[in-house]
Amino acid sequence: MGSVQEALPFEDLAEIPTSTPWCQRWREGKHSWRHLRDGGFDARRYQVEVIPGEEPGKQFVLTHHYSRSYPAAKVQFGLYDVSGRVRRLTGVAVFGAPVNTAVLTKPLPDLRPFTESIECSRFVLLDECPGNSESWFLARCHATLLAEGVRGVVSFADPVPRRTASGVLIMPGHVGTIYAATNAVYAGRATARTVKLLPDGTVFNSRTAQKIRRQEQGYHYAQEQLIALGAPRPRPGVDPAVWLREALAAAGARNVRHRGAHRWVFRLGRSRRKREEIRLGLPTRQPYPKHPDREPVPS
Repeated sequence: MGSVQEALPFEDLAEIPTSTPWCQRWREGKHSWRHLRDGGFDARRYQVEVIPGEEPGKQFVLTHHYSRSYPAAKVQFGLYDVSGRVRRLTGVAVFGAPVNTAVLTKPLPDLRPFTESIECSRFVLLDECPGNSESWFLARCHATLLAEGVRGVVSFADPVPRRTASGVLIMPGHVGTIYAATNAVYAGRATARTVKLLPDGTVFNSRTAQKIRRQEQGYHYAQEQLIALGAPRPRPGVDPAVWLREALAAAGARNVRHRGAHRWVFRLGRSRRKREEIRLGLPTRQPYPKHPDREPVPS
């Protein structure tokens, strides 16, 4: 099967600073902000526990995270508010296996991927959580992971905003304050790429597209997602790659040039010496990124 490229319109989106004193919060896909100086966090009010199975962590992420997607998870942690009669889930951290093993082995070459190293793929707190909640939550997640033999965590901060086709901002960009403040190493940008945005501003990722092209498990759900947006149903015998190209155009998808997310690496250990024993496969970058990229000048 030959390669069939989707001829979609391109657009460039400005990025926000990666390190600021503002903490991002979410509720039903809408973002808000908390400033670090506001404080107000009371550790006596919260508990952190592993969420057994996929529920209700999966539903929490699908409801509140802007991506409206749930990644392959190895373990998920819940931040619970226990101040009332009934404890409430107010945050979820998902740690799992990236599609590409190099996401882990490139920055942490001496650690066994998926057992000694892992990716933090979702980290979302409700808008009611006060400033500094995430550093406390993340520290407890890391302590539990370390006890289970995990020595390295890779996280990404995405500074590219997401807009709907009509221009409504749904995600202004991630910030790296929490990673910088909790002793993560900044290891530069991930590979620049092109992402496909659907009209609602969510990403139609390359793995999903591959499932359709190769008719792999889960492709039917991906097809229905595009059909619901106006794509025609595939004709009998049609090349799946050809259908995908037509479907994306009919659904109103557009290409966005992504300059690469900022990569942060946590080395876990009970002492500084133990943490620094873990070799990094990528050079440490300084200073931490603080300013958005310049927008390209039209030719």
